[in-house]
Amino acid sequence: MKSLNLTTQRQAVYDVVRKANDHPTAAEVMNRLVEQGYNFAYGTVYNSLRYLTEKELIRELKLGEAASRYDAKLDDHQHILCEVCGRVDEVMTCVPEDWSDAVAKETGYDVHHAHVVFGGVCPACQSKK
Repeated sequence: MKSLNLTTQRQAVYDVVRKANDHPTAAEVMNRLVEQGYNFAYGTVYNSLRYLTEKELIRELKLGEAASRYDAKLDDHQHILCEVCGRVDEVMTCVPEDWSDAVAKETGYDVHHAHVVFGGVCPACQSKK
């Protein structure tokens, strides 16, 4: 078990990410902390997110957008990104094992895990057409 040093700031940031269902960006985490009455510097929030990611309490998602998003759900799952509004949802369908085998065969890598990001148009944006 990795030793943890969850300062008040890190705990507050962790709580925001853990309670979020929308994979917030650092700026969104900051806004939610302000709404809760916290007054942390941006650097504190970014450093806390980096610390929590390094300690594997949260996952940083780089989904082809400018800003990283954060996810406290660490079980094996994928993501889907709306190409219109930027919404991110979780996909619980497992990546087929033969995909990893095919990637290993093609590249020579020993594949340990996969994170697939699907792209499409969410139901809300589809209904606006």
